[in-house]
Amino acid sequence: MPPQPATPAGEVTAHVGLGANLGDAARTLQQALVALDQTPGIRVVRASGFYGSAPQDATGPDYVNAVAELATTLAPHALLHALQALETAHGRQRPYRNAPRTLDLDLLLYGDLRIDTPTLTVPHPRMHQRAFVLRPLADIAPERVPADRLASVQSQTVYPLAAAAPWGSPGGIEAPDRLCPRPLQAS
Repeated sequence: MPPQPATPAGEVTAHVGLGANLGDAARTLQQALVALDQTPGIRVVRASGFYGSAPQDATGPDYVNAVAELATTLAPHALLHALQALETAHGRQRPYRNAPRTLDLDLLLYGDLRIDTPTLTVPHPRMHQRAFVLRPLADIAPERVPADRLASVQSQTVYPLAAAAPWGSPGGIEAPDRLCPRPLQAS
């Protein structure tokens, strides 16, 4: 992987899980990445490719999942509110626990902070139990995924999707030039 831009002073590296299983889920994730990058105080540094997974503790179509690395100047709760606003803008409803989703954005990590409030827990309390989080996170930040944690979710079915190449990669999701390691090639 090409070197990534350093996080300037004042920015914190955060990792966000993206998922959807209603509508055109892959397109929704692509739109969410672009919308995140256009949100003041958030810069998408890189994102994994897309993975498919069956719903856990629920029914419905398979999910499309990814993980994005962000550089942000937003405080943790402000970032959470920005993520929730984006979910709402994409039609997210919460009729019951683990309901199918038009868009799900989970704040997985916020630097090395540990946060435990009634509205936010970081690291995400179930991220280490979910292959659909750990596999894409390992793609972009392998140092954040201990090998034993990845091995512990090996039995969960998660499969790479050809729907989209990683953010900023040749042929991948169209990102502003500053995010691409090299220019996108015309097809």
